[in-house]
Amino acid sequence: MNDLDKFQKLINIIKKLRAPGGCDWDRKQTSTSLIPYLTEEAYEVIDAIEQSDTSALREELGDLLLHVLFQAEIRSEKNDFDIFDSIDSVCNKLIKRHPEVFNDSDKDNLVEKGSWEKRKKIEKNRKSILEGVPNSLPGLLRARRIQEKASSVGFDWKNHRPVIEKIQEELDEVNDAIKNHGKEEVIMEIGDLLFAVVNLSRFFEIDPERALKKSTNKFIKRFNSIEERIKLDGGEIKEYTSDFMESLWNEIKKDE
Repeated sequence: MNDLDKFQKLINIIKKLRAPGGCDWDRKQTSTSLIPYLTEEAYEVIDAIEQSDTSALREELGDLLLHVLFQAEIRSEKNDFDIFDSIDSVCNKLIKRHPEVFNDSDKDNLVEKGSWEKRKKIEKNRKSILEGVPNSLPGLLRARRIQEKASSVGFDWKNHRPVIEKIQEELDEVNDAIKNHGKEEVIMEIGDLLFAVVNLSRFFEIDPERALKKSTNKFIKRFNSIEERIKLDGGEIKEYTSDFMESLWNEIKKDE
């Protein structure tokens, strides 16, 4: 069986599951009802990549592809489009947005800074370069994509030093809001601080979501160590003071 046959086999399996006499669960699904599963599969792909687990990545990419084809099959049943229309669309998009690669007449032309975003803006009749970033993206990733889009047309700091100064400025404004303003103002200022921190991570080509995840996992590991030490002493964590737990934390941190 060649690769195209394998692709068609998966499509045929989905069609059979959706057909009369197929799987009751699959038949009742809609594009909307599948969103949680599609989201979960995308994150499982990310987990496999971050863990450098080749075997898991192979499996999770298959699961994600299943949901891509499932979504396309639902639309095909409504005579909207099928997966091959989607493939054709993305092929045309890639060729159109890379004239310097696919168009011989543009082989010798340099790619203009921000040209990808400018082409998308024209193609999709967008009013702003910043349009097109999904609202449903996690906040840190959405902030990064917005910043990247602005940077692509030259709206950016020249280096990271003023970004660090901006972080300090935003932190001062958080302190001022806490002392002199209400909760809504504190929310806004903390948001500005996070946005500035995301900007700093972008300058060093660091994924802020991944950086935060690593720090969260580090916190979990150290906190679990505190729990284990207290358990060995025969105690309950709620019985100990925060000062005592902080001293344990510092010991664990030092041992690392």
